[in-house]
Amino acid sequence: MIVSASRRTDLPAFYPAWLAARFRAGEVLVRSPYAANRVRRLQLNPQTVDGIVFWTKNPVPLLPYLDVFAAYPYYFQFTLNAYGRDVEPGIPSKGQVLLPAFRQLAKQLGPERMVWRYDPIFFTAHYTPDYHRQYFRKLASCLQGCTRTCVISFLDLYRDTLAGMSGTGLRQADRQQMQCLAKDLARIAAGYDIRLCSCAEELTDLPIAPARCIDPNRLSAQRGERWNVPRAAGQRPACRCAESVDIGAYDSCKGGCLYCYAGGRTGGKAACHDPDSPLLIGRLTKEDRVEDRPTPRFSGGQLAWW
Repeated sequence: MIVSASRRTDLPAFYPAWLAARFRAGEVLVRSPYAANRVRRLQLNPQTVDGIVFWTKNPVPLLPYLDVFAAYPYYFQFTLNAYGRDVEPGIPSKGQVLLPAFRQLAKQLGPERMVWRYDPIFFTAHYTPDYHRQYFRKLASCLQGCTRTCVISFLDLYRDTLAGMSGTGLRQADRQQMQCLAKDLARIAAGYDIRLCSCAEELTDLPIAPARCIDPNRLSAQRGERWNVPRAAGQRPACRCAESVDIGAYDSCKGGCLYCYAGGRTGGKAACHDPDSPLLIGRLTKEDRVEDRPTPRFSGGQLAWW
């Protein structure tokens, strides 16, 4: 199985010790986001885990624990975008913290294992298309040689997202604006030897390939292998991600990003985190039903999950 850590919350930034402890212990419990008392037990060891995808806006807290994951192929989906603390109040300084961390990881792991995410893109009176062009160029120039790939996407207007962004003067982008900006970002990226891809976006007639954020090829290449991994079920039609298992929990991120669709704007469940629990949030109760889930390697079978 491929472990996603995590689309639901920023595990590297806010729960690195718990994440490392789960891999040391060799198992993790994951509560279903759809049935509160349904819990699955996953074995975390080199015999069951094909690789790990770390999703983060700040990997610095995870750096002391990277040795724990040395036995596994892994790579980072590292988000660096144009916004300040008016939109991302819990994210540290790009210049002082995040860009140096990106460069450090690229030197340590290699640029193929560092995917730069510039997303989500949205427009306000301040964050205009021209602002994005200028800031993207600045970031791209700083990351030249540190990554081969940049993934973009435009803000999806979920109900929670609209509520969080209500005071920002969010402006609805039309298809022409998105196409025009994406074309310019692709040109800027190419000038710094970075290939632009799009995450679940229908950007037609542009030299922008669809991204595969959960990418088994990026993992299997670290072992000189090629895996047969099915495409993830239940994702948006334009999503190209492979099947994975997410071990995070919604409403637990402490980043406070106004546009968050996963409960990160309030992070209400973070207070219930117990670093010694096999669950990210809380502990097992007598009402919980724990099921052991088989985790075959992708070389020998497919994985069905939530």
